[in-house]
Amino acid sequence: MNRFSALLLLILLPYFCPGQIALYDTIPRIAPISYEIEGNQVRYGATMPPLNQIAGAPKAFYSYYWEFGDGNYSFKENPTNSFKKKGSYEVKLWATNNYDNGKPPTSRPKSVTITDDTDQTDEASINNNTTSFLEDEDLILRRNREPIPNQEMVFITSYKNNNNYVSSGKMYLFYNDRQFKNGNFIIEDTRLHHGERIIPLDAISMNLESNNDHTLLASNSNYSSSQKTLFVQDTTKRKNLPLTLEESKALYRNYQIIEFDNMKPGEERNIFRTLKTTPEMIKDTSAIVTLRSVYVPDSNFDDHTVKDTEMEIVTSHDPNKMSSNGWLMNYRLVRFKRLKFKVRFQNNGEGPANTIRLEVDTPEMFDKSTLQIDNMYPECPICPKEREVNYSCLDTILKKDKIIFKFNRIYLPGSEQKNVSEIDSTKGFVKYSMKFGKNFHKKKTKSRTAIYFDKNEPIITNYATTRFMPGISIGAKVGYITVPELDNQSEYFVGATLSPFKSYRGYYQAELMFSTSSYDETRNFETRTTDPTGNVNLIRFSEVNQFTNISVYAVPASYRYNFSNFFAMEAGVQLKLDVTKTNDQETTGQGFTVFENVNQIIPNPDLDSFNTTEIDDSFTNLQTGVFIGMNLGTVRIGPSVGVRYVYNLNEPNSQIQLYGIWKF
Repeated sequence: MNRFSALLLLILLPYFCPGQIALYDTIPRIAPISYEIEGNQVRYGATMPPLNQIAGAPKAFYSYYWEFGDGNYSFKENPTNSFKKKGSYEVKLWATNNYDNGKPPTSRPKSVTITDDTDQTDEASINNNTTSFLEDEDLILRRNREPIPNQEMVFITSYKNNNNYVSSGKMYLFYNDRQFKNGNFIIEDTRLHHGERIIPLDAISMNLESNNDHTLLASNSNYSSSQKTLFVQDTTKRKNLPLTLEESKALYRNYQIIEFDNMKPGEERNIFRTLKTTPEMIKDTSAIVTLRSVYVPDSNFDDHTVKDTEMEIVTSHDPNKMSSNGWLMNYRLVRFKRLKFKVRFQNNGEGPANTIRLEVDTPEMFDKSTLQIDNMYPECPICPKEREVNYSCLDTILKKDKIIFKFNRIYLPGSEQKNVSEIDSTKGFVKYSMKFGKNFHKKKTKSRTAIYFDKNEPIITNYATTRFMPGISIGAKVGYITVPELDNQSEYFVGATLSPFKSYRGYYQAELMFSTSSYDETRNFETRTTDPTGNVNLIRFSEVNQFTNISVYAVPASYRYNFSNFFAMEAGVQLKLDVTKTNDQETTGQGFTVFENVNQIIPNPDLDSFNTTEIDDSFTNLQTGVFIGMNLGTVRIGPSVGVRYVYNLNEPNSQIQLYGIWKF
């Protein structure tokens, strides 16, 4: 097989062997772009490779995002764009494979040359997706897909000049939340079509405070940004730009600033950014990442708009999904925090859905009475509890282990429905929040949603996971140690423990303790010598050792398990080292003469002796042991008492510790 044949086989394989792509995803899928030109209008399309259906999921389909090279874009499958000027334009397509195995198909950009400026606009045929701003709205943010690790997505920023004069301003994008260990995005490309330019982050400029009537003013007054008062801002329309910038830099690692000039009253513009998601992106299908956009319509004033874009990290493009911002929380700080959840759904049927029921598994650690619905689509009022109504509304039903949201009497078109071309119109969501219960534990939770469209079988979403950071708990420990094998022994210790904060069940704990101890040790022995006369001299010695030690104990790792709030057990390894060891030694010798021929022993005072010695040693007597124990009291946090049995591998073998501990 020559090289040309091998290349042809590689290109055609995705079309003839679609089932292999799920197994061998290294083969790229390609969606070539086609177009038809009529005057200044161009109609676009693409030849899409076969889809690889995910088993058990709704029917797989493609969604589309087009850029036409003139600052316009569309989410249609076959869009038509009307170009205002002659010239060459490069169109790009990003297709997303929903409910499909494998990577999204790629499309090579296609260059289109417009030589006829005759306007062929036919409103019945034009379907490019122009942005529509609501009254007083000046910033709209969109994206073509949710982020998947190691894939790219497009972030669209649409902005409008609501002033009644030509203005110049700035657009800030802050990205890569500091709450994540690694960066999630890299800006691969920024496409500007109206003479905008990327500039470095500048110092806070000297601006007028506000321009409430959107009228250009002239002033020669001296103004210092240091005179501004920093106040709390909680709306998208803000007036303290220095505070917003400092707050944003504290929340995000990276930023990009775009400056624009000569924007006419009522003019709308688009900025396109290709964001590459890094391989290090949090691979948690319930985590939420954010991007912050700050729009300053006039650089002479501090008036600005702030919008945060929340995005769920996904592993596949599935429109039916559940997510939460509680992917990693600080247990000490969440007692009064409202945890946010979002359930997204899409009607993939051939007809509209009139009733949508979302049954959300809800762990018992959440207080369902604090439920608050923050947003929804389709938008409708909350159903009254005391009566039936004949209008569209959202009903909420609280059960022991579920929260049920039910859209009644709505119209949500299906993606396969005739004459439905706007895919976003088939999607909906419920965004809600609630607090934790009074006595919630530090444990991981998993929630998912069963989505019912009318009387169809349910679609089951992914799991939205909440988990807590380990945190740090420092404990103070004091106690008494007894060693049954030693005489007159006593030992007292103080120390500290290090463990995760208020763990629910099992966890590891390290300890470091210092002790002072004393004990006695008596040793009896004798010596025999023979004098010149043949008699045997016997000396019987009694040696009394009084030890005083300062020791350090280390528990590099112990495993503890909380059976309840008040009872725990433990096991681990203990190391002991005597830092200083003092021995006051007294040796008393009593002499005797032994007459072996007559088998007689008589005292001999001349052989009596008495001797005292002080022996000092440092860093001696390294002991290794294993232990088991138990705790009673408020074992997760607060005071408790415990007992521990230690078996040392060298003598003395047994040790019993009685202690009290207070964990903070």
